[in-house]
Amino acid sequence: MSLKTLTKPWAATSYGFLDASAKREMRRKILKAIAVPGCQMPYASREVPMARGWGTGGLQVTLTLVNPRSVVKVIDQGADDGVNAASIRRFISRVSQAEETWDTLAASIVQSRHRIPEETMTKDQILVLQVPNPEPLRGVEPNISIARQMHADADYGKLWLTLYEQLVKAGRIMQGAAYPSLVNGRHVMTPSPIPRWDVPKLNMARHLTILSAGREKRLFAVPPHTRVEPLVFSDRPYLVEDHARLVCERSGIAGYFMNEIPQDDGSSTFEVSDSNLGIKAIRASEGAPAEIGETWYRNGKFAQ
Repeated sequence: MSLKTLTKPWAATSYGFLDASAKREMRRKILKAIAVPGCQMPYASREVPMARGWGTGGLQVTLTLVNPRSVVKVIDQGADDGVNAASIRRFISRVSQAEETWDTLAASIVQSRHRIPEETMTKDQILVLQVPNPEPLRGVEPNISIARQMHADADYGKLWLTLYEQLVKAGRIMQGAAYPSLVNGRHVMTPSPIPRWDVPKLNMARHLTILSAGREKRLFAVPPHTRVEPLVFSDRPYLVEDHARLVCERSGIAGYFMNEIPQDDGSSTFEVSDSNLGIKAIRASEGAPAEIGETWYRNGKFAQ
């Protein structure tokens, strides 16, 4: 045996950009996060060629999981063609030779900022959510050491009090995106800034969800077939955004989460947030081949 046989030809970067040590650490922490659903795992967030706060946590998870056989979809607020989504998708493809796609059904890894696709994900897919703030207790307990102790004791009374105060003051729970949710009956997590519409998609889902905050150096996970229950009072049911009657101006489909587009005359039009679902609907209406998969919602009601 010689030293040459133990080395590899020089390359500018490791496969998938991250070095082997970083990937080993990420994989260990991902396995721990899967073993304890909803529990935050610290990791040494590495430098990647984008600024903190623009999806570095999700990018590191994706770079750890990707391989040449992967098919990667990246969305930003539901759109595949956003600058951030397109840049991340292109970077992942260039450093891993993975195939790019806009189609949720074709993807093996879906990395997302603030949305979960409308088409139902399967057991063969992984959802990676970018998280700006992984700590659900930060709004009620800024001291991170005390917050860690509260998680250890399952002491979430302050969160319940905050929701109660919203009910008293406004008559309803005002919490919108990042609605605090109980995972597997034990840990409360913040499910990324996804809208309330998307939180039920995590409950007993068939796919693995990994949530990662690069700036905060924390990741956590929701394994397949795991209960995710939004914090609600028994006499005040959990309500999603009232988008059931809204119709997408471009595609004509209804019953899905919509983006509101203000007009010059003060009115508003609406466009389906999941851009690729809208593209498929337009192609189908024109007679072109377009496979629209099973969706989480039907006619504005959760159907799973």
